[in-house]
Amino acid sequence: MDLHGKSLIGFTEAAAGETRFKALNPATGEALPGEFVKATEEQIARAVDLACSAAAVLRGVSGKNRGAMLRGVADSIEASGEEIVQRAHRESALTLDRLRGELTRTTNQLRMFASVCEEGSWVNARIDTLQPDRKPLPRPDLRSMLRPVGPVVVFGASNFPLAFSVAGGDTASAWAAGNPVLVKAHPAHPGTSELVGRAITEALLKSGAPDGTFSLLFDDGVAVGRSLVKHPAVRAVGFTGSQRAGRALMDLAAERPEPIPVFAEMSSTNPVFVLPEALRERGGVIAASLVTSFTLGVGQFCTKPGLVFVENGLQGDSFVGKVGDSASKLITSTLLTSGIAAAYHSGLEKRRAEIRLLAGGAAAEGCGANAAVFETDRNALSEELVEELFGPAVLIVRCSGLEEMLDFACKMPGQLTATLHGTEADLRDASPLVEVLQGKVGRVIFNGFPTGVEVSHAMVHGGTYPATSDPRFTSVGTLAIDRFARPVCFQSFPDEGLPGELKDANPLNILRLVDGKSTRERIAR
Repeated sequence: MDLHGKSLIGFTEAAAGETRFKALNPATGEALPGEFVKATEEQIARAVDLACSAAAVLRGVSGKNRGAMLRGVADSIEASGEEIVQRAHRESALTLDRLRGELTRTTNQLRMFASVCEEGSWVNARIDTLQPDRKPLPRPDLRSMLRPVGPVVVFGASNFPLAFSVAGGDTASAWAAGNPVLVKAHPAHPGTSELVGRAITEALLKSGAPDGTFSLLFDDGVAVGRSLVKHPAVRAVGFTGSQRAGRALMDLAAERPEPIPVFAEMSSTNPVFVLPEALRERGGVIAASLVTSFTLGVGQFCTKPGLVFVENGLQGDSFVGKVGDSASKLITSTLLTSGIAAAYHSGLEKRRAEIRLLAGGAAAEGCGANAAVFETDRNALSEELVEELFGPAVLIVRCSGLEEMLDFACKMPGQLTATLHGTEADLRDASPLVEVLQGKVGRVIFNGFPTGVEVSHAMVHGGTYPATSDPRFTSVGTLAIDRFARPVCFQSFPDEGLPGELKDANPLNILRLVDGKSTRERIAR
C-alpha cells in the first residue's frame, strides 16, 4: 500500500496542505519514504463537524452492531498486518517480534471491546420502580444508564505505535461506548498511523458506520492537537505520554469556556520494594529479573521499574552487585526518537552529578542508549531523583529497614504500579506499606514485575496524579470504556420511549440493578 501522507477526514482523504514533514528511522537517522502533510484548521473543523454528525447516529447503534464494527476493524488491520509491522519497525526501531505481538494485542483488544458491546451490561442499567403508595411522598419510576459523551480526541503515543495509537485502547474503548474518534497521529510514526488509519476506514465503510466515525490528522508539532482540544464540540481526550505534555493538555481543556475531561496517563517510576526474607532467599533471582524488566523495550514502558528499595547489609550488597554486573553486560540499544534520546542522556548526566553510577551508562551516539544502574540511600533521595527517567536506567535505594520504605511510600507522588517481593511473613510485616500503596497506585504487584500489562476485565492501568489525570479510571482493560460515557436518568418514561437496556422486558437480556438487586429478569409494571 503506497503512502499518501494526507489526513483522513472521515471517509475522505484531505487535500494537500503547505506544511510537510518526513518520518525518520531512529536506528540510522535516515528519512523514510513518504511525505506527510499537516492538517489545516479547515480540515480540523470539517473532521469535528463530521464527528458531531456521526455521534448522533452512533448513539442509536446497537451493541451488537458496534461489536461487528470493532471486529471488522480488527480483521482489516490484521489483513495489512505485516506491512504495518514493517513500517512500524523502521519508524520506531522496535523489533519485528515485539511489533507483531503488539499488533496482536491491538486486534485482540478491539475484539475484547466488541464482546463488551455485544453483551451489553457495561451500561450499568439501574431501575428504581414506581412506588405510588410510598409515604410521605410517592417515588417516581427512575431508570439510568451510561450513554456516550460525544466526539473523543485520541493522541497517539510514541512508545506503542500500535496498541496505544490510532486503533489502540483509547480508540477501541471510545468506539465501544458509542463515540466517534478523532486521532492526532504521533509525528514519530506517521506512516504506521496512515496504514492503520486506512485499514480502519476500509472496515468502517464495509460496516456501514456513519462518515465521521473516525478521522486521522497529521502534524509534526502541537498545533493540531491544541486546536482539537479547544474545539467546543469535542467532549473528551485520551492521552498517553509525558507529564509535561499531559499537563499542558489538562490545562488547555480546563481553560475552555466549557471544560472537558482529559484522561492522561503520564509519569511513573513504579517503585519496587524487596522485603527482607525475599532478599535473603532469592535476591539473585530477583536481581536478574529486575534487569530484564527495566531494560525491556529499552526502558520505554510506562510501567518500567525505576526505583528499587533494598535493606542495607551483606544481602543488599550482593543484590546491588548482581544488578550492576548484569546491566553492564548489555549492548547498546536504540531509543524511539531523538527527543527521547536527548532527554535520557541529559537525565543520566544530572544523576551522575548527584549520586553514584554503579554500572553502565556509557555515552552512545544518536538515538543509542546504554543501561545504567545508580545507587543512593533513602536520606539522599531527592524529589528530582524520584521523577521518571524514560529509558533503561534504574535507581537502587538503600534503606535501614521497612520504616524507611514506609516513609517513602507515604510521601511519594502517585504511580501506576508498586511491586513487593517477599514471603508471606514479609507480607504480614509489611501490611502498613501495602495499605499506603493502595492509596497511591493503580496496581499493586506481589512477586512479579510491572512490565507487561495484561489487557483484561480486571486490569487497572491508572493511579493518582501525576501517574494519571484521574485516578478513578483505567486506560487498559474493559473498565476503560467508562471514561467515555456518562450517566443519564429517565424519569417516569413510558416503556416505548425507553432505550432497550431499560425496557421492562429487558429485550437485550443484560444484567441490571432493579430496586437494588442484580437481575436479568423482566419487570412487571
